[in-house]
Amino acid sequence: MSIRMFLFLFISFWPIEYAFCQQHQLTDKQYFDNDFTDVIQPTPTINYWIDNNHFVWTKNNKSYSVDIHTAKESTYSPVNPPLNKPLNIVHLKNNNLYLEQAGGEQQLTFDNEKESNPTISPDGNMVAYTKNNDLYFIHLSNKREMRLTTDGSDVILNGYASWVYMEEILGRASNYRSFWWSPDSRYLVFFRSDDSNVPVFSITDANIREGYVENIHYPKVGDPNPTVRIGIVDIQTHKLIWADFNEKDDQYFGEVVWKPNGHLLVPWMNRKQNELNVFEINPESGNKKLFYKETSNTWIDLKKDNRLTFSNNGNECLLLSNKDGWESLFLLDKSGNIKNRITPDNLHVSKILVFDEDKRIVLFTGRTKENSTRIQLFSIGLDGRQLHTLTDTRYHHTNINISPNGSTFITTFENHSTPSKIAIVKKGEKPVEIFNSLISEKNNLPLAQTTIFRIKSRDEQFDLPVRVLWPINMVRGEKYPVMLSIYGGPKRNDVMDDYILNGEQQWYAREGMIQVVADHRGSSHFGREGNDQLYHQLGKWELADYTDVINWLIANGQANPSKIAIKGFSYGGYLSAYALTYGAETFTHGLAGGSVIDWKLYDSHYTERYMGTERDNFEGYRQSSVLTHTSNYKGMLQIAHGVIDENVHLQNSLQLVSDLQEKRKDFEMMFYGESRHGIRGNKGFHFQNLKNEFIYRYLLEKPLEQKLRK
Repeated sequence: MSIRMFLFLFISFWPIEYAFCQQHQLTDKQYFDNDFTDVIQPTPTINYWIDNNHFVWTKNNKSYSVDIHTAKESTYSPVNPPLNKPLNIVHLKNNNLYLEQAGGEQQLTFDNEKESNPTISPDGNMVAYTKNNDLYFIHLSNKREMRLTTDGSDVILNGYASWVYMEEILGRASNYRSFWWSPDSRYLVFFRSDDSNVPVFSITDANIREGYVENIHYPKVGDPNPTVRIGIVDIQTHKLIWADFNEKDDQYFGEVVWKPNGHLLVPWMNRKQNELNVFEINPESGNKKLFYKETSNTWIDLKKDNRLTFSNNGNECLLLSNKDGWESLFLLDKSGNIKNRITPDNLHVSKILVFDEDKRIVLFTGRTKENSTRIQLFSIGLDGRQLHTLTDTRYHHTNINISPNGSTFITTFENHSTPSKIAIVKKGEKPVEIFNSLISEKNNLPLAQTTIFRIKSRDEQFDLPVRVLWPINMVRGEKYPVMLSIYGGPKRNDVMDDYILNGEQQWYAREGMIQVVADHRGSSHFGREGNDQLYHQLGKWELADYTDVINWLIANGQANPSKIAIKGFSYGGYLSAYALTYGAETFTHGLAGGSVIDWKLYDSHYTERYMGTERDNFEGYRQSSVLTHTSNYKGMLQIAHGVIDENVHLQNSLQLVSDLQEKRKDFEMMFYGESRHGIRGNKGFHFQNLKNEFIYRYLLEKPLEQKLRK
């Protein structure tokens, strides 16, 4: 029996009395405050191992030591911090730096100029930071501030990243920091970014009488990028040298990695983003040599955690790469040459946990192609033999911590029908459960039914993962509105077999709405085989796969074809707007927040990775633009955007609004002043109310339940 036929029978003929009838309802506190604390307790956070027999977890904001043999917990106040954590702590207060010590705090800077990103050296004796776009450090023994660069300005940024580097390469968690200590605390490496030729985009708001203007050096598609030099400061001599790169080349640099031999590795990428060179730099001279090279017919991700992991002796290195189709591990020698492939095809490696060069094994988390919605712990020999799955494959394992000697691990696990649990797993023994977030089995909630399944794409190349929360008390033959919630985009996946308990979702199930999450072929479930199909044609295949999911629900899941809604923010906003235009034959309603409307309006690094430049891919840009397809629009779209969104600029939604007005199309819109890429605070509550109003008006066709108002 095919999976399509099986699921049709599963959903259509499952006894209504068993599947959907509920004798009780949730409380208002559960529905509208999302408060399930009388039934589900918060899952502890595993912090670190004290030794091979004890670990620390945090429960209800308190730390406890747990004995792995008895599972007994004791109140824990660490005398010393965990391994590899500095003893000193530095924080910012009133634009100055303060050192936290046992006897209180001590002020380190006194000029009231704003310091950014104070970062303690690995030996705990120094702190580096930036100020007015120059790089500084203080040795905590003498409290003397040392200035390492002197040319910082509005366009010259030393150790403080240019916007596109922060957003797309170093990540928002970097908070613009672009400097790094060497493991021995001798060197500081930093990016010197020059924004002189990067176009300025002006963001305006009306929150003050004179108006507000903010200027950002923001490279859109085809624009000049910031030029970057890599500086290396010897902390002992204060000597500054520059790594041997030509700053005028059209290039990108990734975050540096240190080798055990004291050299640093710098990922380099061409503007087209289909060639990656990792160069080894001598910090004493700045000279470089090629360590590793990779090319692609489509693109390579510059930002990648765990790309290179060295053995303690530095003689070998693990490479994480999808160059052969999946995120796989390869073994390199100390010069960067591939010795052998370690993990098999169709196994997606997520994170390396243990690299034991003595025992010749590696422990890592990952997921198989066949079970791609659940992460497991695996072990494998460095020669690629003896692959073992160490966790229970019936569950998705969200947090795994391995003891220092590797004999025991702790796993936090769940699936869509099982709330989070924690177990201790010792080598050769059965797992011992030490925590269950479900307070009492007698308190089973009358929840709507969740199912996770797969359907075939229209070209039968991919089995698309789908998660559905079904309406309570479904009646055979009755049609129900659909809400598809998405983000989408290359390598993103939203369907995992995890436990989700949300009062608002349960309320809408009670109100009779089919709530859907689905992943397309370009998600990480399918490796490069699916990813590469998105190259130079964003939107097309994502929407094709989402449409196939909707058509299946119409044919087999009692979905109402006149009430097919889609909602998302950012890339999800783009796909929602695209669905109401390019996909208007299927999608009738949409909620698009913070949306990219035309890829020519987004930043260089992200967009060109997938779309190339407009000169090289004119038709791809034309077809992927929402504006190209607005003549097809016939449903109802809600457009929302933050006025000072510095990431996806308001001009995107303004251009869509103008185009729809010219075509005399009806739509709804809401703009939020003083809001960026994410609408928060009271405006965030307003935004949530706005979306609920839309759902009630068009999908449920009745007044908004006032209890839903935030």
